[in-house]
Amino acid sequence: MKTISSVVESVIHRKPFLQSALAEGIINLTSLSRQIRPEIESYLGKEVREGAIVMALKRLSEHLEFRATHKIVKVLKNIGEITVRSSLVDFTFLTSESILEKQAELMREIHRNPDVFYTSSRGVNEINIVVSDRLERYIEDLFSGERMTQKVTNLASVTVKLPHENVTVPGVYYFIFQRLAWEGIVLHEVISTTNEFTIIVDDPEADKAFTVIKALKAL
Repeated sequence: MKTISSVVESVIHRKPFLQSALAEGIINLTSLSRQIRPEIESYLGKEVREGAIVMALKRLSEHLEFRATHKIVKVLKNIGEITVRSSLVDFTFLTSESILEKQAELMREIHRNPDVFYTSSRGVNEINIVVSDRLERYIEDLFSGERMTQKVTNLASVTVKLPHENVTVPGVYYFIFQRLAWEGIVLHEVISTTNEFTIIVDDPEADKAFTVIKALKAL
């Protein structure tokens, strides 16, 4: 049998940003109850008092707040080094039989220039390469026979070291990316390893992204 509490929880869980705002205690429960009341009544097939929805939201927000601050915040407080690099270029090429050989040549060039920024990821149909703009012309020449689908300049990277617990706690990445989204920061690329991730953003947004991520340590 469906209860008001279970239906309210189901509705909130389908709206991640609303769920987060509720956990943060930054949303008016009475206003929210009026907004979702028609949906709750549709699920239950009967009229529901607004006060009952408010009470369900209050209990849910207390539960969400505990969940958000118990494990995730513990991980975020232990965020390690945050590194920012600017003057980057983002290339996207379609995969091909010859592109791996060219990537191998690129790696040899990177080895000769250890101070340049380089990261790459491969999907099913395309390969992405982000490098310092001093290698922009070199890559254009090296990959001239490949099909380039996108090139974006004037980018920056923000690399974050996470504690080892991040792989056992659900929601860590969501929590971080949610805060970046709230600030209107567009992520061009996200590259991650087990305990580290790098976001690629427009160069003017790098300082803001750094500030948002650093502030998580003080939660």
